[in-house]
Amino acid sequence: MPQTPPFSAMFDSSGYNRNLYQSAEDSCGGLYYHDNNLLSGSLEALIQHLVPNVDYYPDNQMRKIAPKILQLLTEWTETFPYDFRDERMMRNLKDLAHRIASGEETYRKNVQQMMQCLIRKLAALSQYEEVLAKISSTSTDRLTVLKTKPQSIQRDIITVCSDPYTLAQQLTHIELERLNYIGPEEFVQAFVQKDPLDNDKSCYSDRKKTRNLEAYVEWFNRLSYLVATEICMPVKKKHRARMIEYFIDVARECFNIGNFNSLMAIISGMNMSPVSRLKKTWAKVKTAKFDILEHQMDPSSNFYNYRTALRGAAQRSLTAHSSREKIVIPFFSLLIKDIYFLNEGCANRLPNGHVNFEKFWELAKQVSEFMTWKQVECPFERDRKILQYLLTVPIFSEDALYLASYESEGPENHIEKDRWKSLRSSLLGRV
Repeated sequence: MPQTPPFSAMFDSSGYNRNLYQSAEDSCGGLYYHDNNLLSGSLEALIQHLVPNVDYYPDNQMRKIAPKILQLLTEWTETFPYDFRDERMMRNLKDLAHRIASGEETYRKNVQQMMQCLIRKLAALSQYEEVLAKISSTSTDRLTVLKTKPQSIQRDIITVCSDPYTLAQQLTHIELERLNYIGPEEFVQAFVQKDPLDNDKSCYSDRKKTRNLEAYVEWFNRLSYLVATEICMPVKKKHRARMIEYFIDVARECFNIGNFNSLMAIISGMNMSPVSRLKKTWAKVKTAKFDILEHQMDPSSNFYNYRTALRGAAQRSLTAHSSREKIVIPFFSLLIKDIYFLNEGCANRLPNGHVNFEKFWELAKQVSEFMTWKQVECPFERDRKILQYLLTVPIFSEDALYLASYESEGPENHIEKDRWKSLRSSLLGRV
């Protein structure tokens, strides 16, 4: 997996101005503004500014403020529906919704619509997680299957889907489906273990899990290993070369679609040591197209080429005339690292104790852009047979990949020879 270089260089070049706050002169009640944007403030001033009090939130004014509260709750449940998987949160929401609905008939209809939409989203999430759990529970190591039922694995990816463009489309289906179920709060919970404003206090005593985010990362790893498995499996050299060229074409189509996550997973699979060591096989491959793809995803200069391509895809998405042009699927591991380094590289509070709003604006900007991309509906027709194969076919473990590689093209030195013997003994029971 490519590693992201230190974030400081990119961070400094992004226009972040650490001295901005020193020039901010507009203040109101302990809150500091610049060009009418809230920059910072003490936690006490923010609480005083945001929390209702008896002067403007009396019970007899519920009718007056009900539309604003309803708007807030609607946006909350639409943007962060997973917050309400917590029974306490759902209980409080229902209580407040009941108070609003006890007013005018219009409010009752809007509250009912809001609650129904939230329940549908939570039900869909539960169903999705059940499917993931089922797939996970049935996953099997390919070598185990070959040893017990060799006749059960007689297909490869090309027999299931001979057209690289079609496979790229089906990969995009999986990517968009899994992206769609990642909640924005999962990015926060992936990094924040304690109160972001007070390191001495525990923030999430019953911290929600980042299941969907983790499932998406696991999918990337599975696809990389699937690619390596499909390449190492064939006995004949020409079939392995054909498989490599097939995946190069799939990767190119992923790039054209804007599916950078599948593209990088495929490149990672082909760069795994058990695959890259197959020199006789690679000698039969026309690698010009692969070299271009590797150049596009080159990690040097903090993935400059990839970031340029991503900006181009994002711009295309903004001016798109079709769903096909709206697709932007970022290289997810790099997105996570960017958010991580932004979170770690900037203090939550300024030296004067004020909340560092510019940091949180930047975090919100990155997550909001991702939220826009993940809502795109896949325009391609689903092929259940291909999807089933991609999600459930057994794949080799790392050791099994090395064994298959050595069986295809023998060890080149004593270290490889010793490992080959060890793997044959432990995995096949042979000496």
